[in-house]
Amino acid sequence: MNGVIFSTFMVVFREALEASLIIGIILTLLYRLNAKHYISHVFAAVLAALIVSYGLGLWLSSLTESVQGNASPAIEGVISLVACAVLTYMFFWMEKQARHLKSDIEIEIETALSKQDYLAIVSLPFVSVLREGAETVLFLKAVSIQSGGSVSWTGGLSGCALALALGVLLFIGGKRVPIRQLFRSTGLFIILVAAGLLGYGIHELNEIGWIPSGVEHIYDINHILSDKEGIGSFLKALLGYNGNPSLTETVGYWSYLGVMIFMTFKPKGGTVVSRR
Repeated sequence: MNGVIFSTFMVVFREALEASLIIGIILTLLYRLNAKHYISHVFAAVLAALIVSYGLGLWLSSLTESVQGNASPAIEGVISLVACAVLTYMFFWMEKQARHLKSDIEIEIETALSKQDYLAIVSLPFVSVLREGAETVLFLKAVSIQSGGSVSWTGGLSGCALALALGVLLFIGGKRVPIRQLFRSTGLFIILVAAGLLGYGIHELNEIGWIPSGVEHIYDINHILSDKEGIGSFLKALLGYNGNPSLTETVGYWSYLGVMIFMTFKPKGGTVVSRR
């Protein structure tokens, strides 16, 4: 269960932090430019986005609970693979955008204010929060499928509270928070979660023949570390551990991790010239 708490915490923290940073930038700029009459509209847009996200969560839950037979592993496998793909995109997007996030948003809001474009002013917080909310719903559903249970309210609320606290420190308290380093460190854990979702998605699609297993079980260490109980169950909820994976599941998992680690830590820039 602790694995579910931690994975839920990290996913919600990451998504809520992105949303709180964007909303914090918008509110700070509106206050600074003496456009405070728009602030209530921003909060209304945020509330609307949260309601829509909650509706998406209910729809996704009803979809997965209503299916039976081969459709169940198919839906669960596809959800896990889509969640992995979106997590991967999110990681690289934030790696690229973290440095310029504040200036880009400020330019958009300043342009909208100069044109008195009300729709642009409220659509930016709405779309930003809806994007993070929809991603959170997808990731948490994938985590609950992978762990064989539900997500943790403790982990989710804790992650959200910490993200909001950092947003307050950054924009209201005037504290400097190393945003890029923070996203890099949490992103490394997100990569591990995504790898687990990829492996689980392949496993589910192996069961219905959509992806061939190659070898059904290339090893079986469940008698040593069972994925049904104890530490193995913790690792399954956290990282998608499987004590008896198929060949394609194993290849997919480790290939993904290898490529992501290489892409994350590969040297930036051109050719290194040696000194004499």
